[in-house]
Amino acid sequence: MPSLKKTATTVASRLIESGYEALFAGGCVRDQLLGIEPKDYDIATSATPEEVEALFSKTNAVGAHFGVILVKKKGYHFEVATFRHDGSYHDGRRPESVTFTNAKEDAQRRDFTINGLFQNPLTGEILDYVGGQEDLSNGVLRAIGNPAQRFQEDALRLLRAVRFAVKTGFTVEPATWQAMKDHAALLDQISPERIRDEFSRIITDPRRAEGLQLLLDSGLLERFLPEALPLVGCEQPPQWHPEGDVYTHTKIALDLLPDDAPLELCLGVLLHDIGKPPTYTWDEVDQRIRFSGHDAVGAEMAEEILRRLRYSNDTIADVRELVARHMQFMHVQDMRAAKLKRFMARPTFPLELQLHKVDCESSNGFTDNFDFLTAKVVEFANEPIIPKPLVTGKDLIELGLQPGPQFREILEEIQTRQLEGALTTREEALELLPSLRASQDEEPA
Repeated sequence: MPSLKKTATTVASRLIESGYEALFAGGCVRDQLLGIEPKDYDIATSATPEEVEALFSKTNAVGAHFGVILVKKKGYHFEVATFRHDGSYHDGRRPESVTFTNAKEDAQRRDFTINGLFQNPLTGEILDYVGGQEDLSNGVLRAIGNPAQRFQEDALRLLRAVRFAVKTGFTVEPATWQAMKDHAALLDQISPERIRDEFSRIITDPRRAEGLQLLLDSGLLERFLPEALPLVGCEQPPQWHPEGDVYTHTKIALDLLPDDAPLELCLGVLLHDIGKPPTYTWDEVDQRIRFSGHDAVGAEMAEEILRRLRYSNDTIADVRELVARHMQFMHVQDMRAAKLKRFMARPTFPLELQLHKVDCESSNGFTDNFDFLTAKVVEFANEPIIPKPLVTGKDLIELGLQPGPQFREILEEIQTRQLEGALTTREEALELLPSLRASQDEEPA
């Protein structure tokens, strides 16, 4: 199968051979100049959408009104967009009209100079009408033209500015940064789904902690995640949290995550202490700060936040579990074997363990519970942590029991003894059933 770049070059060459101008555009040019392998190639051309469709057998008019045709070639998909000049914006997202034009004018309507570069696909020559190469060399993120106008055209560019600053490690140019702060409220025009997608890219980037700081300092975080603002200045008991307030703790924890940490883990770490500000109290007896129940309160808050941002039900469920259970790790060494195994058998346990690790590393530095659980993971690795049940509900029915609460209690007791090694065979479990049933029958109603 030909490479992505080779196939993109083939598509561009077809346009050029047919008498049209065709250039690689935007992110693929930027990434190549940064030494990053592009994940996709966009092509800008002088051909109209109808002319593009006529040249290729497999196309999809995904945005023909805006001059964009999706071309399918060799298993790849390429956005082929006609050079255009945008009319006025009234919805903070899309232009009311577009006029097909040339490469130089097309560059002016793009968001940031580092994204406004073109490249000749045949010669490799860079066409720079906006000073993007200089900004790439200097590590600067700069809006093209008037920054305020760029953000008013599409307010999602506010979040994209943070994402590109995080992705590249570049400094946001002062006028662009000021315009971001001045126009942060424009983000209210953007749908939760579009905000979610940009935010997810920021929070899963290796520089996610830096991204959180930029969101806070620009005023953008307040627009879509206001619950995070009280973390700033929310003091913690210094004997457990010498690092400082809850926000500082959260930032350090995010920074300690692996570069490739999954979305659910990143969101879980971000939100694991979101319930601390509303549960803050001062214990007069012990003379210390407490956050009683912050895990349960935080789980409710996390679910509300993620539903508002239209995350999937699976993501919401996983993050809620991470937040709700993160305080249970302090008790793992005191758990009976059965309870510990059930604790470790949860689908989210691997993520919970990673959250616990960075939670401790970013505060008191204690690793005893993490080390204990890591050793248990190795110990339990050669067999299912929750083995196949020795008896089932069918066995209880044959004993004369009717399905009901008693079922669950007896089966759970059998499983507990199995997990703790007191029962090892089905025969032993079956022999125990009559006495368990009798003990259940003797309990007062």
